[in-house]
Amino acid sequence: MQSVQKGVNRVSVWQLVNLILFIGAFGYAFYLFARVVYARYTYVKLGRQADFSTDMKARLHEVLVQVFGQKKLLKDKKSGIMHVVMFYGFIIIQFGAIDLFYKGLSPGSHLPLPAYPAFTFIQELTVFSVLLATLYAFYRRYVEKLARLKRGWKAGLVILFLTSLMFSILMSTAFELVWLGIEPSWALPISSLLAMPFAWMPELASAVMFYVFWWMHALVVLTFLVYVPQSKHFHLLVAPLNVFLKRQDPPSKLKAIDFEDESLTEYGVGKIEQFDQNQLVDLYACVECGRCTNVCPAAGTGKMLSPMDLLVKMRDHLTEKGAAITSRSPWMPAYAFSGANAATEVAATKEEDGSYDYPVQLIGDVITEEELWACTTCRNCEDACPVSNEHVDKIIDMRRHLVMTQGKMPAEATRTFQNIERQGNPWGISRKDREKWKEGLEEGIDAPTVKEKKEFDYLLFVGSMGSYDNRSQKITWDLVKLLNHAGVSFATLGKKEKNSGDTARRMGNEFLFQQLAMDNIALFQKHNVKKIVTADPHAFNVFKNEYPDFGLEDVEVVHHTQLLAELIREGRLKPVKEVKERVTYHDSCYLGRYNEEYDAPRFIFRSIPGIELVEMERNRENGMCCGAGGGMMWLEEDAGVRVNTARTEQALATNPSLIGSGCPYCLTMMSDGTKAKEVEESVKTMDVAEVLSLSIDFADKPAPVADGVH
Repeated sequence: MQSVQKGVNRVSVWQLVNLILFIGAFGYAFYLFARVVYARYTYVKLGRQADFSTDMKARLHEVLVQVFGQKKLLKDKKSGIMHVVMFYGFIIIQFGAIDLFYKGLSPGSHLPLPAYPAFTFIQELTVFSVLLATLYAFYRRYVEKLARLKRGWKAGLVILFLTSLMFSILMSTAFELVWLGIEPSWALPISSLLAMPFAWMPELASAVMFYVFWWMHALVVLTFLVYVPQSKHFHLLVAPLNVFLKRQDPPSKLKAIDFEDESLTEYGVGKIEQFDQNQLVDLYACVECGRCTNVCPAAGTGKMLSPMDLLVKMRDHLTEKGAAITSRSPWMPAYAFSGANAATEVAATKEEDGSYDYPVQLIGDVITEEELWACTTCRNCEDACPVSNEHVDKIIDMRRHLVMTQGKMPAEATRTFQNIERQGNPWGISRKDREKWKEGLEEGIDAPTVKEKKEFDYLLFVGSMGSYDNRSQKITWDLVKLLNHAGVSFATLGKKEKNSGDTARRMGNEFLFQQLAMDNIALFQKHNVKKIVTADPHAFNVFKNEYPDFGLEDVEVVHHTQLLAELIREGRLKPVKEVKERVTYHDSCYLGRYNEEYDAPRFIFRSIPGIELVEMERNRENGMCCGAGGGMMWLEEDAGVRVNTARTEQALATNPSLIGSGCPYCLTMMSDGTKAKEVEESVKTMDVAEVLSLSIDFADKPAPVADGVH
């Protein structure tokens, strides 16, 4: 105790000086931090007011699962575990940091905590674990060189910060032991080992070294504090907020444009401040982890689009334009970023619609048209994002601006819109031919129209693919045959049927979509439709999740795989014939990631005798897009490898005899893929309904319909 007291007396003057310096440093750092955060807050506030549902239970559950449970991060086990160690380690270490600062301001004492030795032991293990995780992060980025991770000096700065913080904690504690003459202890195993080589040091020298590392820790903490909101690490603060604010709508449900609003002079988003505030929060939440780009079918096949770069470029543009509009510097301390702060000197004039005229254009200068038209809207980027960022709605909003405000779009898109407007289908085939598919039905198989059958349980929405496309018509024939055999009461719209509008909406023509939606809803209501079944996942999604915004109420929408699976469970369809095929199933994005239906198609395949079901490496929620979504079915791919070819290669890696699908678009793309790989003779491509039809003994009398079951 005498040794401890002697050390305390010697530093009494230093304590006062140290306290003043400490308060000054912390005060200045927190001032800079607050300025930077507030500046970015004002930039986000430039956006339009966002809708906010008050379902707090769902929001808190999302935070619990994604922030504290790190669910999406753990999809990649290696980096996920590393991040969990850093995340929880950083939280635990903050208590140790308070204790360390307390020791520096009041030498010879510590926080009055119960079981203090246990507290220090946990701190030591946590610090060591975080240090190992940091070293592993360095290895992943600079030695293993993961393609999705950036490797510039900025990317490595946080690794330097974390390593310095952990090292300074251990070394300051080690020199404290030497300075105060404290014996090595189990409660400080690592620091005790580090102290041993310095046991010879005089008291004053060890005290000086303690404060060298103590101040090193303090300054690194404060520098990191100021640096965080000015870098991608702003996600440490914004990501939990972003997860909490995440839209509670169905995934990537698009917002309707009110065309009756006469104040609207532009449609879609052509300026960064025309996004809503929640969309802008996304930009600052981005971690730049590259997981979105890593799974993007466009990026993976050599297209210009990188979902991560898209958000990063938009974030930087928001920061620069926000600084110009608000005159608030995005960088602190301002004197250290004189060049970067030049953005505040750029003129930004407010216009009548609330947006600002600015020399740098969002579409063209920041985001290219090629990027916007490369997206298949598959949502794999959003599913992979650990901070709940949404990319697709931003891309569609910008497409809307190109199409409806600027009138700029690929020539194929123009033709597609004209064909849908004139004939109700993307090919421009006559409306009168919409019912021609019935000519291929077997004798005795009935597919009545709503005109012929006034009372029915299900409206079978055939869709443009099922009506006009020769290959997809075979799916319609088998589906109708199965529904007949199971005794399902259904009818079709016949020649009255129109396109669902999904293609037009995803390609940015919201006006055409709304026309189709209103016409279809009026038709559904006229014929008292209560249930809709369709083999088209795009129509399924738009009817189920987006038509309700336009007046479709009390209508149950099911995909044909869901209905067929239900009929098998009820015994109304009995797969009995053996179908000896090795099947790999390709998940449709609009059935899977948009509507979380992965099991119904697989249940059907497993119910068929002789089927061996094998999974591709990328399956279910991580299944790769076929390349047809977002209107890409009608656009030419003129860069890199075709998406459908890449997906077909993944399917062929399972050595299948049959590639299964639950979507006519996917089936077309996979069929084209097998032709491109010259394996169409040995590897079949079939819809779930077609394969099931092979296993049904249609000669058997159909199973009776149970009471109350339709």
